[in-house]
Amino acid sequence: MWVKIQAHPCWRVQSALDEAGVEYELVKEPLSRGKRDDLEKLSGQRQCPVIEFEDGSAYREESKAMAETIKAGKLDEKRGGAAQAGPAS
Repeated sequence: MWVKIQAHPCWRVQSALDEAGVEYELVKEPLSRGKRDDLEKLSGQRQCPVIEFEDGSAYREESKAMAETIKAGKLDEKRGGAAQAGPAS
């Protein structure tokens, strides 16, 4: 298991998912953004975190905004490509 730093964007989103009881699969991406080709194909960006839904759509915003969306119970509203990729966290 990777060390989780509380200020890290991925930790912030993962913690919100855990607190909300949302089941998910953690997929580790390469540390180097230059090697994140699959992530870019999915989300249009090479930055994490990204949530991929069962329908293949992706949700990416600044991690603080993602965590707030999850905590507010509005994650499903981002399904199906409803979300626009936002600024990096």
